[in-house]
Amino acid sequence: MTNPSRARFDRDPRMDAATDRQMLLAVARLVRRGRLAIGWTQARLGGEADVSQSTVSLIEGACMPSLSIETASKVLDALGVRATIVAREPLLLDRQRQRDPAHARCVAHVRARLERAGWVTASEVEIGRGRFRRWIDVLAYHPVERALLVVEVKTLIDDIGEIERALSTYERGAWAAARERGWRPRAMTGCLLALWTAAVDARVVANRSVFEVGFPIGARMLARMVADPSEIPPRGARGFALIDPFSRRADWLRRTRLEGRRTTAPYADYADFVRRLPAGVRERAPLRP
Repeated sequence: MTNPSRARFDRDPRMDAATDRQMLLAVARLVRRGRLAIGWTQARLGGEADVSQSTVSLIEGACMPSLSIETASKVLDALGVRATIVAREPLLLDRQRQRDPAHARCVAHVRARLERAGWVTASEVEIGRGRFRRWIDVLAYHPVERALLVVEVKTLIDDIGEIERALSTYERGAWAAARERGWRPRAMTGCLLALWTAAVDARVVANRSVFEVGFPIGARMLARMVADPSEIPPRGARGFALIDPFSRRADWLRRTRLEGRRTTAPYADYADFVRRLPAGVRERAPLRP
């Protein structure tokens, strides 16, 4: 079994170089500030921590890429500094969301509809590395028009700003992900497709200005672009539409109330949609507010 005290900050080759640098800089700041606060020289700190003065100098200069947790701990302990490693959750939550059977049903619906329209699709497309790793829900490519759709699928809408930031990340990584698949896109558009519920309707109306500015392409225009990808500009504005995975209607991209839709949503909220899923699938759905 590996001794955790000897684990190194840079042992994982998948870790982004920027992350390595940030960790070294964080330790460097803690050590230097702590040493100066108590008035020790680098030699004094080295003696207290049982390391050389040159090691302290390298740590403070963030110039020791092979710095181990054991060495960093000895130096910080000598200063009486407690450091905590924080593991953030967004990456894990993103994967949990994609394993949600309700979300998976929506993604499968989107892929089937796009493929029927002549698009080649892939789901859970990985982009980035290390803590910057993310997954695009659906990446679709039209081989004739060489157009790319970056699709974010949501079963409920909470933080609109977070959705926009996520789409920005996906859009930046989509070009490389497409090339890895042998696709050569000339144009790309990001879009948000949300489960058609009364709860989502309410969120959209309550955030009218955000959606009108951030997602200017509505369901009708987005449907035209799906049918005729030649209309997609080199870097198109984002689109937004609602979807109902149980519907067999030809016009599968449904309008929001902002576009004048008057019909009632087929589901009250996420929980209501989950209740319509087959029993075996429904049991795997997580609890949602």
